[in-house]
Amino acid sequence: MELLQTNGDLRHRGEKLKESTNINNNELEVKPAMKTNNGKVLGLVFVSLLLDLLAFTMILPLLPSLLDYYDKQEGKSNTSYTSLLHAVQSFQKLTGAPDRFASVLFGGALGSMYSFLQFLTSPIVGSLSDAYGRKPMLLICLFGIALSHGLWSCASTFSVFVLARFIGGLSKANVSLSMAVVTDASDEKTRARGMALVGLAFSVGFIVGPLAGAWFARSTDVSSGLWGERPALYALSLSLANVALVMFFIPETLSKDKRAPLSLSLSKVIDFVSPWHLLNFTAVKNLSNHQNKVLSKLGLIYFIYLFIYSGLEFTITFLTHHTFKYTAMQQGKMFLVIGLIMAVLQGGAARRLGSKSAEKAARLALFLTPPSFLCVAFAAIPNPPMFSPLFWLWAGLVLFALATAFAVSCMTAMAAAQAPSEARGAVLGTLRSLGALARAAGPLIASTVYWCSGAATTYTIGSVILVLPAVMLLRLKT
Repeated sequence: MELLQTNGDLRHRGEKLKESTNINNNELEVKPAMKTNNGKVLGLVFVSLLLDLLAFTMILPLLPSLLDYYDKQEGKSNTSYTSLLHAVQSFQKLTGAPDRFASVLFGGALGSMYSFLQFLTSPIVGSLSDAYGRKPMLLICLFGIALSHGLWSCASTFSVFVLARFIGGLSKANVSLSMAVVTDASDEKTRARGMALVGLAFSVGFIVGPLAGAWFARSTDVSSGLWGERPALYALSLSLANVALVMFFIPETLSKDKRAPLSLSLSKVIDFVSPWHLLNFTAVKNLSNHQNKVLSKLGLIYFIYLFIYSGLEFTITFLTHHTFKYTAMQQGKMFLVIGLIMAVLQGGAARRLGSKSAEKAARLALFLTPPSFLCVAFAAIPNPPMFSPLFWLWAGLVLFALATAFAVSCMTAMAAAQAPSEARGAVLGTLRSLGALARAAGPLIASTVYWCSGAATTYTIGSVILVLPAVMLLRLKT
């Protein structure tokens, strides 16, 4: 009997061991599948962002001609166009900008409005996604973007065109949501690679989109009606394709058990829109003291960097046109070279970065930015030391491209690493909002300094200030 009982015990233990082995084997089989699925999600997010950015950048080379169209239609009547034109002309007189750059300043004013609207909505939409999921909020944003392109396609008046840009700006939180999806679908080792894919989508979008917009509008006369209708309809088709992609193929990446409850109040809304509260990440809950301290310092670094960087970037077109007599085509080729350098780096080196490597790359990128704009400052001098102005210009642009390829995506990866899963949307939305505020104010301030003090002074001052975020990031302990 004892022998039978022993044999029974052995069989029972053997069955338990077999079950345990099967469970372990199943777990081992599931993990690669999960990794494959996450890789698929990252690829789909890349396609979604690319579609969005191709549609978004379609309008960039068309703005001057679009403004010419509305000037002919409404320039002599009392409309919203003339009201904004008078405001831009007042700013132009204040800064001493030449008349030929009025359209550039006009476009800059529209761009600042667009960025300011992103500043308002990104942290709110990010927090809503932490509470209700990424996919529903992403679809709402994409529907808004499609509506804005649809309005642009029938914008017979400047007011309708501004309304289209207004809705587009409010809906542009899809970028921070896509970053949150990337963070959800990646781990510490692959997060920097995911953010590099986001950067690659930006690079490709800003290379192909403007060229596509110019190609679609090349045979259309300004006087023949709704100029810009064809590229607007093409942008609308890309936006609708993006809606379908997200709706049917991209899964929800934030499970219900990881979502954070949301209660909106007046004080909460102030947390979302006050720059001081945004810099301190006040609206983000569930952060440890260390995480909050790191994110607050990183947010300040991010804001200072983009505030100066975006202003200097905006005025480069003034410099190349005014000093080097670049035509619109030469300007396009210049940005094409910059975009290609960034795309190669983001598609190659940046995708292979781990979390620690991303921190090192961000620090290196911020240290490369001051000398890049110092080179541009030398290019603005009639007789610069050692080399010709053209050499200094392209040396600065190449350094600019190298730094830009890593700076924002790697700092975003650093911020995402500090965010718990239930607060990633709020963290990345807040960071995106700080960047939008910097991009709204930076070009206006830089343009003022540029036309009051000259190009060389502007880039020299900017390069000196950019040393500050570089040193701050070097000293930041994560």
